[in-house]
Amino acid sequence: MLAFAVLAFLEAMVLVNGPSRMVGYWRALELTKEALHDDYYSTGDLGFVDEDGFLFISDRLARFSKVAGEMVPHLALEEAVSAITFSFVTGVPDARRGERLIMLFTNPEVTPADLFQRLHKSNLPALWVPKRRDIHYIEAIPTLASGKLNLMQARKLATEADNSRVSAKRSI
Repeated sequence: MLAFAVLAFLEAMVLVNGPSRMVGYWRALELTKEALHDDYYSTGDLGFVDEDGFLFISDRLARFSKVAGEMVPHLALEEAVSAITFSFVTGVPDARRGERLIMLFTNPEVTPADLFQRLHKSNLPALWVPKRRDIHYIEAIPTLASGKLNLMQARKLATEADNSRVSAKRSI
């Protein structure tokens, strides 16, 4: 049985319940407490139900960053530049703001300045826009055999790009 909002197309966290729902994580009481809410399992997905009652998964809750106390959806940034490049956004730890956004992109004809300008001209809040120095070109964003993003590998590349920028800054 799916728990979903009464209003069609209202995006919300996907919770599930039923006889085949897991009862908890093996020897991990804290993780179990985080995942179970009033007997419902939180999948970590965001989704909506269409007018026919079909559930669509729209994003992962983990694909958000908490920047200066505000939840920033990575997909909104990726969609804002999708007309000119394929991109991936993730967060890295930031002592001042909690997290800082890093954007990777794959179109060699586009510059970080182009993306920065496009993001600022969009309707996105300024807090959501990565700094120009945090927008990096890479040849390819890693995918799984299924064609989906390889989130772990992409986050690793974003962290490496950020670390190389920080290392270069320190050596100057």
